[in-house]
Parts: sequence; C-alpha cells; structure tokens
Amino acid sequence: MKKLIASGIIILILAIVASVGYGVASSTLPWPEGPLYSIDDADPSADLPEDRAEMMEIIAGHYAHYDVVSYEDLTTRSPMRTFIVSYGFTEFYVEDGQLYQADRFVHAEQILNQKNTTSRFAGDSVQAIARRSTPVDMEFRDGAWRIYRPETPTLLGISGDPLQPLSRDRDDPALLDPDGDGNPGVTVSLNIAGFLDAEIYITRREIFRNHLTVYSPDLIQGHVEDISEQFVVGASHGFLDRPSNNQQHPDPGMNPLILRRVDPAIDSWEELRELREDLFPATPAFY
Repeated sequence: MKKLIASGIIILILAIVASVGYGVASSTLPWPEGPLYSIDDADPSADLPEDRAEMMEIIAGHYAHYDVVSYEDLTTRSPMRTFIVSYGFTEFYVEDGQLYQADRFVHAEQILNQKNTTSRFAGDSVQAIARRSTPVDMEFRDGAWRIYRPETPTLLGISGDPLQPLSRDRDDPALLDPDGDGNPGVTVSLNIAGFLDAEIYITRREIFRNHLTVYSPDLIQGHVEDISEQFVVGASHGFLDRPSNNQQHPDPGMNPLILRRVDPAIDSWEELRELREDLFPATPAFY
C-alpha cells in the first residue's frame, strides 16, 4: 500500500513533523549561517560546448542526487526549523530533441532544531516510490548552461485535479488512505520527548522546481524551490490536530541540490551510502 506513494513526496511528508513543536520544546536552535555550502570555487567549465544538441548528449546520464530543503514553522510555540535531506538518483536523457529529467529517491532524513522531537518513516517506503520523468528547459545564459525543471503538481492522500488548490474539507469524499492504516490521508509518526508516540494525518499538493547550473559533464548544482500546499486532516492527539504553516527558507543557498555523475550500476541506497562522503558535503547541522 505504501508503494502507492508518489515519487518525491516522501521528502515533504517528513516536513510536516516540523510543525509539532509543542509544550516540550525547551531548546530551539537558530539557522546556521547560509549558504549551507560554498560553490565559489566551482566555476562552470569553459570547455563545455555552446551547441544545444551537443550539450544535451553530454548531460545525458546517471547522477547521484542530494538535496537539502530548509523549512520553518512559526505557528508552533517556539519556531520549529528543519532540514529535509534527501538522496536518490537523477537521470537525464534525450528524446526527440528534448532533454528529460527523471528523479527517484532512495533515502530521506530530517534534522530538527529541537532535540526532543523525532520522526519515523519507513525506509522501504522511500525506496519503493516510482521514478517520475518530466521535460526540462535548458539554455546558455551568462556564460553557463542552466537547467530548469518546472513543477509537476502531485496530490497525496486525496484524489482530484492536482492543478487546482488543495481541498480544505475534512469530509471531502476524495480523501484517500494510501498507506492503508484506516486513517484519512498519509500518516506521519513521531515521538515527542522520548515518551509520547503520536500520529498526524495529512494531505499534500507537492509542487517543486529545480534551478540548476552545469559545472562540468559530471557535476550539476543548484537549488530546490518549494511552493507546495499541505493540510492536516486529523491527528491521534488533540493538541496536534491543528493547522501548520511550513515555509521554505527564502535563501536559495539554504536549499541546495547537487547531482554527481556515477556509474549506472549504482542504483541503491546501500551502494550510494558507501560513496556518500566522496560525493557530497557533510549534512547540515544547527549550532
């Protein structure tokens, strides 16, 4: 049943946990100074061709995917800030003169600025999500090749038209139970202060954009832009059953995306984890 969860949505499911920060939030930490990673020494290669067709063929390939999306929720008793860190694989391929991007996630982590709240999400659910492909825009601008992956709105926990605003009706007959636990929407499990296990039930309209720059045939970097919607349809405890307002940190440097070309044979989290330190910088942390 969890295999019904759509590609990429796992990352934002975890973000809802950042909205709980109630009562026991005794120690909140500020954002680290941005950007999270410096790319000052990673100038786009001057050897890349300016011919579009040739460049698409160069870009085509299999990449290890790493991104961090930073969120803040000011509706909680104390500001809840969180990094959602995701790993996966991105494929670029050319079809009928068009460049396509296909993303598949294999692992997700959450880093909170409150030590007493943790989330739990099954790793096999992340690895089971299907690949999603979309055409991307590519242009040579300001001396570098830029890639823009437009949003592909996707509904989670509810059926309907993903191009329309997310329903705010708790009795909407379109509500689904994609994880099959008998509760509406998707269930997010969490633990507060080490003793309280709880659940929140949500629906989402996931809307992501990628802004990328090609630095070399083996390195593409940029940032993630999130304009998603979410709605709490219920919770296991009354104090959790309330609206949340997760907002993405506006600084692109706090929402980095890094793609590094790897051997196509590398396609699992177990394999990627072995290469993680060689491919990507250290995960961010709060002071």
